[in-house]
Amino acid sequence: MVGALNSFVKSKRCLTPPARSTFCRPLACAIALAGLVLIPSLAQSAAGLASRDGAASRPHVYLMRGLLNIFSLGMDQLAVQIERHGIDASVYNHTLADGVVNEIVTKYRAGDHGPYILVGHSLGADAVMTMAQRLNGLGVPVALVVPVDGTGSYLAPKNVACVLNLTQRDYAYMRPGAGFHGMLNNVDFSGDPGIDHLTIDKSPRVQAQALRYVLQTAHAETCRPGINGPAVAGPKEMLTPHEASPAKIVVPTKSASTALRSGYED
Repeated sequence: MVGALNSFVKSKRCLTPPARSTFCRPLACAIALAGLVLIPSLAQSAAGLASRDGAASRPHVYLMRGLLNIFSLGMDQLAVQIERHGIDASVYNHTLADGVVNEIVTKYRAGDHGPYILVGHSLGADAVMTMAQRLNGLGVPVALVVPVDGTGSYLAPKNVACVLNLTQRDYAYMRPGAGFHGMLNNVDFSGDPGIDHLTIDKSPRVQAQALRYVLQTAHAETCRPGINGPAVAGPKEMLTPHEASPAKIVVPTKSASTALRSGYED
């Protein structure tokens, strides 16, 4: 269309109209000249809008520390590794979980659809499971939840695409809640020397597993809400001798010291 307008304006009929031209020809020339100015501007505006829309959603990782905000510094270490890959990562104490949920809801309703990734250690691990349950009740999808050695067992809500539970306890296992059709892996580190509740979040092996899941989720290679089903495998080369496959969820063999918590599972 721009080419046609250029041709019309440059023609002798437009630039040097004969004296007997009617009113219509100058009017047509004016319209054509206006088009040459407006069309590039409109095209630039459309390109700008498309660019903004494409940039509106980006990965966000929220990491939650445990008791007293001093025993889960592995979350800070993991956040630094994540940010080195150009992904937003923020660390909070588990007591601020409600505020983080409100922030995620605000972003989601403003058009930023993530993906949203939740990682936590100890009481922070409990927090990310309850945060996912709250977000389920508020209609916000969560791509990945990574509880690290939580203090109890929880049900994964249906808004979550993937749960990677990293634990050295024999009772803190996660199970599918009502409507959950994503990937759920319980990874047992109880046989690894040097790993206990206070060190598991700082373990290079544990951090490497969490980081790989986070990066592949952030790049939409896996754990996409609304797409992943029970048959979808987790991140590549992630299965280990201690890891339960998605089709065979490990459940506690002893009586759990903490009852299974369901929250918003509907």
